[in-house]
Amino acid sequence: MARIAHLSDIHFGANDPEIVAATIDWLKEKQPDLVIISGDLTQRARERQFRDAADYLQALRQNGQRLLVVPGNHDVPLYDIFRRFISPLGRYKRHISDELCPWAETDEAAILGINTARSLTIKDGRINAEQMQLIRQRFRGVAANKSRILVTHHPLFELPIGQGNELSEAVGRQEDALKAIADAGIHLTLAGHFHRTYAEAASKMAKDAGPTLVIQAGTATSTRLRNQEPQSFNWLHVEQDNRMELQVIVWNGKDFQRASHVGFALEQGQWQSQDLSTQAVVQDNILLKQTQS
Repeated sequence: MARIAHLSDIHFGANDPEIVAATIDWLKEKQPDLVIISGDLTQRARERQFRDAADYLQALRQNGQRLLVVPGNHDVPLYDIFRRFISPLGRYKRHISDELCPWAETDEAAILGINTARSLTIKDGRINAEQMQLIRQRFRGVAANKSRILVTHHPLFELPIGQGNELSEAVGRQEDALKAIADAGIHLTLAGHFHRTYAEAASKMAKDAGPTLVIQAGTATSTRLRNQEPQSFNWLHVEQDNRMELQVIVWNGKDFQRASHVGFALEQGQWQSQDLSTQAVVQDNILLKQTQS
């Protein structure tokens, strides 16, 4: 089983230092096999913000964390027009990584990150033809029993982001992107951007999306909240043969705690879910009684 922490939208420059420190401590204690950060490490792509983000990543590495990081639209300068068009991710490459489409693999999973941030858009994202081909190529030789995970900052699908029926915009060239992930047999897409947690089968959102489970992360450390959803990140247990568990880890004002626990299994091409929260509470009570006896 691969234990993966999925954080997003750190937003140095509009972050809570106490929560930043708490994520470092939490990850040090849990020691995941991989930490994924799906973009927006900074608030306005300024030099100091990137230095702070680099220090954060270095602290995680010093605690033994293996990282896979992709940029977000906030990592492209908004107001520095010259830099925005001449070198939109220059500071990201200098301080974070010059690899914009990173790859990682464990015994249970293969993970590819894709950069969806663009200089010509303010907040929206796109995937180009070269990246779609990369998706197909990277997963071509992956063992059939491994879970295939694609990480982007912008979600590939239209998602509910408001309290009513408001839907987000899908990533640019969505139809072509969905064909690429279907061809590659992607089982799980991880993204951020909207500061909202969400999990749903892609087949319920788009036709011909393939056997894909969509999981969104909220903001891990930013003070910019949507609909007052608290800071959070995802804790994934990924097994072979397309089974996984998702726990949403939420900031309660003092520390991080588990807010939900759901199991997913891909059966006959469809994702089935099971609420494991009650089971976990029962198990915790059993362990407590054993400790007290």
